[in-house]
Amino acid sequence: MDKFPGKPSQISQIIYLYTMDPLSILLTIVKLTLPAAVVFATAYTILKNFLDKQYQMKLLEVKNDNRKTTIPLKFQAYERLALLCERISPGNLILRIKSPGMTVEDFHMALLIAIQQEFDHNISQQVYVSDNLWNIIKYTRQHLINTITACAAELDKREPAEKLSELLMENFDEMEEKPLETAQKAIRREASVLM
Repeated sequence: MDKFPGKPSQISQIIYLYTMDPLSILLTIVKLTLPAAVVFATAYTILKNFLDKQYQMKLLEVKNDNRKTTIPLKFQAYERLALLCERISPGNLILRIKSPGMTVEDFHMALLIAIQQEFDHNISQQVYVSDNLWNIIKYTRQHLINTITACAAELDKREPAEKLSELLMENFDEMEEKPLETAQKAIRREASVLM
């Protein structure tokens, strides 16, 4: 009786492989695996290219969605920084801050506080603008503070605030370098790039 009924061909194939020389076995293995490897490599390449294209399309879609969100925020930042420049301009500051009975010392401190509050209120806008523009804004604020402090130092701190406001207006009118105008131009220039 046969130990392996119905399977004589498999047994004979195993015996045949066992009696073959190693080179023939290697060639048989290569003949069987090479087509499978070619099919696998082809499928892998096609699938990889497809997935790469899908990834690129998804990335482009995300970038477009981000632009739809960030562009309005950038424009809002430019608007707020332009408003900051207007609010800290010497003429507007003087009109808004000066009140009857103030001394040079009171007025000086009130001006510095107002500038700092305006700047602090808009500090988050630096996220949406270039580093260069933000540095111009910071320089403008510091230049304004330094000029106000220098003008206040020229006067007796008990004099009326009117003296400081006159000196400030003279000083800012005579300046060749006008940082506020430079900042406003930089804001307009950077905003125009998005239009």
